[in-house]
Formats: sequence, structure tokens, C-alpha cells
Amino acid sequence: MRGASEYSDAERPRVTGFVLAGGQSTRMGRDKALLEIDGQPLVARIALVVEEAAGSAVIIGDPGRYGSLGFRVIPDRIGGLGPLGGLLTALENTRAAWNLVAACDMPGLTVSVVLRLVLAIPTAGQAQCIVPVSEQGIEPLCALYHRDCLAAVRRAITGKHLKMKDLAAALTPLQIAGFEASVFDNVNRPAEWSTYKGST
Repeated sequence: MRGASEYSDAERPRVTGFVLAGGQSTRMGRDKALLEIDGQPLVARIALVVEEAAGSAVIIGDPGRYGSLGFRVIPDRIGGLGPLGGLLTALENTRAAWNLVAACDMPGLTVSVVLRLVLAIPTAGQAQCIVPVSEQGIEPLCALYHRDCLAAVRRAITGKHLKMKDLAAALTPLQIAGFEASVFDNVNRPAEWSTYKGST
């Protein structure tokens, strides 16, 4: 696959990118979005990946924490809902038909992975989300969501069905197979962060 810069604007579908950074990081004991890799906060690293592949990146989280990183930051409209709340905020703040949503705690995420999802948009048909599939199943925390699924997101929240995998499955997703699960590994605990740092 060509690099992101090798695709013209006409070749690459219009997408708005969002990075979810609204979690409480209780298991990590400190803000995992600000953990540093090569001197760069993890949330900024993911935002740069999203921006290069999707053409834009908006961080959903606390503007007071992340506002100095060089990206637009908007707070979760409803706190305490986990990633689904971030998706709600994204879809309520977009003008694009397709919206890339990526969690901030996946240090293995790459531009080529995200770009492969973006380039699948023309084949989406009636699907309302485009989701990668690894050996662990669907990976809804780095996926594309159509703005038309906003109503389904609101229904899920009203019904307290907050699992992103359940939502993605209900949207009749376009599943893109062949991804390595390690790309989507998240770091929730100090041991997971140490393991990742030790492998780089």
C-alpha cells in the first residue's frame, strides 16, 4: 500500500478523525493519554497517525489537559460513558459522512492500518461502520462510523448498552480482515505499559 501522502485528495475519501481521550485512567493510576513515547504524549502520537491517514484529528477529552498539544480538543458531552460517549460526541460534532474514531491508548497503531480502513469507504455499501478484524475479533476502538449511526448510538446509551463491540455488530459493519491484534492492544495498567516499552 502506498503511504498516506501518495494518495491525492480525489483518491482519499473525506473523513474527520477523532481521538478518544476522555477516560479516567483509574487502572493506570495516572493519565495514560499523557504517557510519553520518545518524548511525545501518547494521545499526540495517535492524533498524528489519525491526522496523516484521515486528514484531520480532533481530541475528545479535557481541553485543560490536552489543549496545548496542537489539536482541537472538545470535551465529552456526557461523561462516564466510556468510548461510546466519545463516539456520541464525535458524531454530534462532525460534518463529514464518515468519521474515524481511535482510542488514545493503542501505541501500536500505524498510519497504514488507519489508511486501509479509510480507503475501504467506497466499498461500504449500506454498512454504517467499517471495522478492522484481527484474530481477536472485531476491533471497534479504531474504526470508521457513518454519521447516520448517531441515532443508534443514542439508543444504545439510553438503553445503557455501552459496549462498543455490541454497537458495531448491530450496525451491520463492513469487516476488514487480516489485521494483527497487537496493533490494537491498549495500555490500561502499568504492567501493560512496561511490557510495551520493553518491546520497543
